[in-house]
Order: sequence, then C-alpha cells, then structure tokens
Amino acid sequence: MENLPRTFYDRDTIAVARELLGKHLVHVCDGVERIGRIVEVEAYLGPHDLAAHSARGRTERTKTMFGPPGHAYVYLIYGMYHCMNVVTQAEGHASAVLLRAVEPVQNVEGRTQGPGLLCKALHIDKRLNGHDLFSDDLFIAAPASTEPFTIVKRPRVGVDYAGPWAKRLLRFYIRNNPFVSRP
Repeated sequence: MENLPRTFYDRDTIAVARELLGKHLVHVCDGVERIGRIVEVEAYLGPHDLAAHSARGRTERTKTMFGPPGHAYVYLIYGMYHCMNVVTQAEGHASAVLLRAVEPVQNVEGRTQGPGLLCKALHIDKRLNGHDLFSDDLFIAAPASTEPFTIVKRPRVGVDYAGPWAKRLLRFYIRNNPFVSRP
C-alpha cells in the first residue's frame, strides 16, 4: 500500500473528508501492522467553524492543526481518550478531518466505533500528534480494490455549543456499515 499523496490533503476539507471514506488507516507499532478501513469522519473547517478547536485560535494544543496538510492532529479528551484528525488545506488554514470510526481489516482488536475507541484499538496516542502521514509507521492509503458505497451526511456529534455550526451536515459515513458509531 502506498501513502496518499500530500496533494490529497491540500484541498477543500469537505472533499477530503468524503474521499477518506473507504481508505485504509495504517499504524505500525511494536512490529505489528494494524489496518482499519475508514467508515466515518467529521470535517472541521477552520477558525470560523465554531465547533473546530481552531476557533479559539492558535494554542499549544492546536498548533498542529495550523500546520501543513497531511499531518496527524492527536489530542486527549475527557482526560482519557485520544482522537485523531488529519490536517487539511494550506498551512495556517487550521482545518482538519476527525476520524470517527474504522472497520477492522488487520490486527485490530476491540471496538472501533467512535474516535476514542478507534485510537485505542489502533494504538494511536498523543505521541503521534504532528506525525507526518508520509511515514512508514502511520499513514493512510487507498486499498487495492473497493466496492461502491453510499455516503450519508449528518450533523457532527457532541458540538451543541457551536450554535448554528452544530447543525451543519459535516459528518460523513458509509451507509449500512456496522462499524459506524451513530447512524
């Protein structure tokens, strides 16, 4: 499997989010290659998006989100769950795609329906924050073959505080996939 090219990430965040569906997230850790098929994502569109971390400006936590496209933005929520985003668009734009769920493909144990469970099952933690997705140990690749699927659009999860941004249809998932966190 080959890494997706950097140009894949240096585009409109919504387009990247939709096109990440069906791709393989690969993490090689402790000599084990873990692979999950991405089945659910959320788009965060930059500082003007009140649900995005970047809406609060550049901080120590969010500086990766402001960085160049094609890097992992990994952070801790509720003091116990890691979440992984993929930085998109030009450097300084501060947009990203949250990986919400994967379908296990290889060496993935445990539940993967939800961003915290996904990271736990694929052994992704804050040490990978800022990691270049063009490495040999954490990357996203197109599978050798894919079956057609239908994409569903829904509001993002857990962003009620974001006013009108909470209702925007920026969560995308593969219809009828049993690994989606919330249909």
